Amino acid sequence: MSRPLVLLAAIGSLVAAAVVTPSPALAAEQTVLSRGHVDVIDVHYEGGALSLKVRDDTGASPVTRDPADVLFHALPESQTTVPDVPSYAFLGAPGTPVWLLPQVQDPNLLWPGWETLNLPTGVFAGGKIRLSLVGVEGPGRVSVFVNDPFGNAQVLFRSDDGLPDAIEVGDHVHAHANWAFSATGRYTLKFQADGTLTDGTAVSSGAVDYTFAVGELTDPDPEVALDIFGMQDSYAPGQQVNLVALQTPETELDHYHWFSKCAGAADFAVVPGEGGAAYSFTATEALDGCQYKAVLYDEDHNAVAEAAPVTLVVEDGGGPGEPGGSQSIVATVRESDGALVLSVDPNDRTVALPATTLGAAGDRLEAAGALRPVTVTDTRAAKPGWNASGQVSAFTADGGANFGGKYLGWTPQILAQASGQGVVAGPIAPPGFTSGNGIAGGAVLGSAPAGSGRGTARLGAELRLELPTDTGAGTYTATLTLTAI
Repeated sequence: MSRPLVLLAAIGSLVAAAVVTPSPALAAEQTVLSRGHVDVIDVHYEGGALSLKVRDDTGASPVTRDPADVLFHALPESQTTVPDVPSYAFLGAPGTPVWLLPQVQDPNLLWPGWETLNLPTGVFAGGKIRLSLVGVEGPGRVSVFVNDPFGNAQVLFRSDDGLPDAIEVGDHVHAHANWAFSATGRYTLKFQADGTLTDGTAVSSGAVDYTFAVGELTDPDPEVALDIFGMQDSYAPGQQVNLVALQTPETELDHYHWFSKCAGAADFAVVPGEGGAAYSFTATEALDGCQYKAVLYDEDHNAVAEAAPVTLVVEDGGGPGEPGGSQSIVATVRESDGALVLSVDPNDRTVALPATTLGAAGDRLEAAGALRPVTVTDTRAAKPGWNASGQVSAFTADGGANFGGKYLGWTPQILAQASGQGVVAGPIAPPGFTSGNGIAGGAVLGSAPAGSGRGTARLGAELRLELPTDTGAGTYTATLTLTAI
């Protein structure tokens, strides 16, 4: 029996600008390992100290590397789906995409393992050390597990149920496991080795960072473009000017300086006290023709990006009855500065759900997937808070077949946010198969309460579709409209 293949197209209400996908690039100082055997964690004990290295067997002869110099790449071809087996539920719902570097070697993928073959015998109590995953940073969940002889999964490390996770490893072991990632992007896995010497002395490698890239490679520090939005064609004297600097692609950097250059000035001068993405002031005739630009800086106050200048045009407010010696006194009360921007990548706005399968109860067709990332940037100084929500249309197929958007539900997620931004995921909106309206009537994806929310957050959601079993086969498409207020 053929099953419907469902596509979901997401569109965002763009307040100011769309995000552009960064060009693929690599850090020149890193060795990228994408295929072949590698012991990601190679434990050494030298000079009374434990250390973690990488044993690279992908070439003609083994090479020992520093973890900081290696990028482990899970190719796009590593994508598979979560099996409908209870012991694999920790990976997500059955049918959900997952990127897997397998326990058994696939010559087309990276085959990562670990080893303690370089540890001396008789040095560690019990002939063992402890290997721990102490932290994970990245866009999704990370799991390391092995398959038992009966085909069930036994989890060794798992990032979404609390870390650290630890296993004991003998001092002359070489092992492999499955390395699973729930989303594409870059991850930092922090591993640590600890042991006790036979004389009772505790030794540790300390936490060591390992970098993984899942899916297509992108530059972790892409060149950032900066543009200024909000400048109108002209202003009347006394009218407020609201300018916003937006990054493409967006980064976590949030330190700016604004500069102005007016008639008679040889160069741009910094505007005192303006260090954010938004800059507001009052237009006066004296400012007619002035130029304004913004510069973005990193933590060391190095300039990262500079916006092209914009020019202020102020209309002539004078008249024949106005005394030549008069002045205009303008008082402006600002309600809030900045802007609220919601955007989706224009080149990554289609969710292709896998073909539906019959549910375990036999009463519905099911499919699951993941919403493409949604970026919300709030540069408003007043921090009024915000809500980002989505509403899906009906699904239609060629030939006129359709079904309601209520059959699609989601579980919102916060993929990333600025420090202290206070963004929380929206409530679960289950599919409306038996009751409810799914996300057809609108559902909150994420929100920030009043007094917080300033910065950039990336939102996502696990999608779940549940359909009547008599739904006709075909490819169905719906539109998800995203807004932020």
